[in-house]
Order: sequence, then structure tokens, then C-alpha cells
Amino acid sequence: MLSVKGELCVCDITDALQLSQPKISRHLADLRKCGLVLDTRKGKWVYYQLHPDLPVWALDVIKNTASNNHAYIDEPLANLSCESC
Repeated sequence: MLSVKGELCVCDITDALQLSQPKISRHLADLRKCGLVLDTRKGKWVYYQLHPDLPVWALDVIKNTASNNHAYIDEPLANLSCESC
């Protein structure tokens, strides 16, 4: 989803995947520790994006995977509805 939307807040991702906020935050923290995503705090909201320093090959794999799995990505994208951030 981040490869398609660019930047999403935790509540967006929670709505899209229909999972609990603690679960989403825990997984995003793991991805951040691995250097795959970058977080930015804007007020009380935390936004995530793919890390801009990812190697080109890693970005290619992520974007290729996203573009070839519309059935897997389109439904969560349709669930995006957070208006509070």
C-alpha cells in the first residue's frame, strides 16, 4: 500500500487492513527497525512511507509485487477512510 499511496498514517493502515492498531503499530515498528519504512510524526499522528534510502533493487521488488497483485492490494486500498488525520 505504501508503494501505491506513498505515505499513510497508522489509522489509514488500520482501516485498510482491518486489523487492530497495536498489531499494525508493532509490525510497522519491526519494518522501521529493518530500515524498510520511515516514520514521520505530524502532531499526534505517525505517518509511514517506504524508506527513501532503500536500494533500487528493493524498491523494484516492492513495486513489482504491488503492481502484479491487484486483488491483494485493491481491497485494502478501498477500505481507506480515515478522516481524522
